[in-house]
Amino acid sequence: MSVSSETAVVLPAHLHARPAGQVVQAAARFQADVEIEYGGKVANARGVLAVMALGATAGTTVTLRATGPDAAEALDAVAAVLTGAE
Repeated sequence: MSVSSETAVVLPAHLHARPAGQVVQAAARFQADVEIEYGGKVANARGVLAVMALGATAGTTVTLRATGPDAAEALDAVAAVLTGAE
């Protein structure tokens, strides 16, 4: 069974090294493929450099997409990291 989910997240802080690393750790716990989209760019949530290269700043909205058997859980975990980023 494949599940797909999408959500928008408003970032409380810039998506720099620390939160990008936390995103990667959260995404790695799941089988689902998680993508983050911002400014017309899409990054695999399992790549720190790709996530940082999005250039998302505080107050901007990113779109999360997850596809896979545990997509909803993966999306929730990554969104929780992003909404709590400092």
